[in-house]
Amino acid sequence: MDFDFSDDQEQLRDAVRKWVDKGYSFERRRAAVKGGGFSRDAFQEIADLGLCGLYIPEAHDGMGMGPVEGMVVMEELGRGIVLEPLAQSLIAGGVLSGYAPDAVKSAWLPRVASGAALVVLAYQERAARYRLDVCEAKATPAPVGYALTATKSIVPAGDLADAFIVPAMVDGQLALFLVERTASGVSTRGYGTQDGSRAAELTLHNAPATLITLDGLTALEHAVDIGIAATCAEAVGVMDKTLAITADYLNTRKQFGVVISSFQALRHRAADMKMQLELARSMSYYAALKLNAPAPERRAAMARAKYQLGNSMRFVGQQAVQLHGGIGVTDEYIVSHYFKKLTQLEMTFGDSLHHLGEVARRMQDTAGVFA
Repeated sequence: MDFDFSDDQEQLRDAVRKWVDKGYSFERRRAAVKGGGFSRDAFQEIADLGLCGLYIPEAHDGMGMGPVEGMVVMEELGRGIVLEPLAQSLIAGGVLSGYAPDAVKSAWLPRVASGAALVVLAYQERAARYRLDVCEAKATPAPVGYALTATKSIVPAGDLADAFIVPAMVDGQLALFLVERTASGVSTRGYGTQDGSRAAELTLHNAPATLITLDGLTALEHAVDIGIAATCAEAVGVMDKTLAITADYLNTRKQFGVVISSFQALRHRAADMKMQLELARSMSYYAALKLNAPAPERRAAMARAKYQLGNSMRFVGQQAVQLHGGIGVTDEYIVSHYFKKLTQLEMTFGDSLHHLGEVARRMQDTAGVFA
């Protein structure tokens, strides 16, 4: 299979890499962490590059691109451990474009594409344990639209977002809704996360909500799969840079009068990191290429990809810290921030054990079909 990127894709990669290298320095990131874990200015710069509109049709002011372009972009943002949640804009663009009524598309998609509105997915509940079909949130018909009561956890930049995509039950059926943060009955509690970014607990009490689709489980699974593919690509970028930093350290640090990269045992560990990175890269490509496949095939592919990426992230991050020694866990040294990012990404959209279970379950289902 040809995995060569087109000229347009390479130009897109180059544009994002230049912004990360020149416009998102480690010092700027550190300032954003101290400021709460989200920079509206940085997010707007990302939007000005057209990245928020990658999955939004040109008719709604987007770029009308696909999963491979999304993968390219997320890899480069991962290299810079960018805090601002572009993956959430990709999810919003994909879900609203694919499932929302025309009026909702017209009202929100141009705003998402321009960066004027940050719309994030608020789907996690404490009792769900990554299961998308477990939902305690309730929606009831109101004179205008619906009224939604829910508690959602770990919502990316939830206290700063402009609107939320929220799954809730309507007459025993899972549906998807759009809720504005400034609406009545909406409250948030923001906090910093392990990697320095921002999240929030979201509480809705009879909050006015706009229906996106009554086929909520289908739309939610698609939304999470967009997020998984984006997370896999971002993780590849994080691991790529982590390995580069580690290799540079091994080629610089001296012990017994020679650089430690000359020690065979350390060279083997670095080679194992490279192998895990390339396994992860292959599975990230696989996830991107399967993102538009039929739902059962797509879901199985995302579970496989996220499981491999989780294993690779854990290995690369831990080896990087061990090869650096004590300096590898200090806040002043950059590799510790890459390690924390990898640790958090491994838990995002389902941890490795969850996705291993999904892979096993789908294999059993397939075996039952052919039994």
